[in-house]
Amino acid sequence: MTESNWLSAEQLDDWLSVVAVVELLPGALDAQLQADAGLSHYEYFLLAQLSEAPERTLRMTELAGATNATLPRLSHVVKRLEQRGYIERFPCPSDKRATNARLTDEGWEKVVDTAPGHVGAVRRHVVDALEPAQLRALGEACAVILATLDPPAGFAARRQAPSADDAV
Repeated sequence: MTESNWLSAEQLDDWLSVVAVVELLPGALDAQLQADAGLSHYEYFLLAQLSEAPERTLRMTELAGATNATLPRLSHVVKRLEQRGYIERFPCPSDKRATNARLTDEGWEKVVDTAPGHVGAVRRHVVDALEPAQLRALGEACAVILATLDPPAGFAARRQAPSADDAV
């Protein structure tokens, strides 16, 4: 039998803080989006990913990667958003075997209307709660952790690190 490499008291305190944030933050963001826009956090994230894509369009497989979803889950959510008029699906012109998802004008308006409240919640719960150096350290620490969880960087690859000239 091998000896367990237990966490120190300080490591355990830090770990429990991480667990608490991982458990509580999604619910807080989801609650704000449900109350303000009638969207789940995942639905908003999906719409936002399309809003940033060229021509507001992605192949369903790319959208699944960008939102860390299985194709069945993505298809289910896209169907709901399609029924609400926010997304339309159509065959990919360059590969008839693939399906594209495109943000409609109504979907774009939903993202534009929803974004200020969501950014406010992100600021309230994360950005403004930290000093700039703490936020930077959190981002760097999360990038290191993400590299162990997602080595091919499928989920992380959707974003490039912003340059100093980019607005935040």
